[in-house]
Amino acid sequence: MGQPKRKQSKQRSRKRRGANVFSAPQLAKDPSTENLFIPHRVNPETGMYRGRQIMELEN
Repeated sequence: MGQPKRKQSKQRSRKRRGANVFSAPQLAKDPSTENLFIPHRVNPETGMYRGRQIMELEN
């Protein structure tokens, strides 16, 4: 395995690490109850997915 010829500068390391920025999750709004949920997942509040009841919730 090759070895580095020169020491990597602090600026270069920080530039690389700066590209890994966390982003906020994208949320969708439920048209019937107006609550937010992660798209392409079952809505945990109602148990609905794409207009169909998938999970039975206990209240």
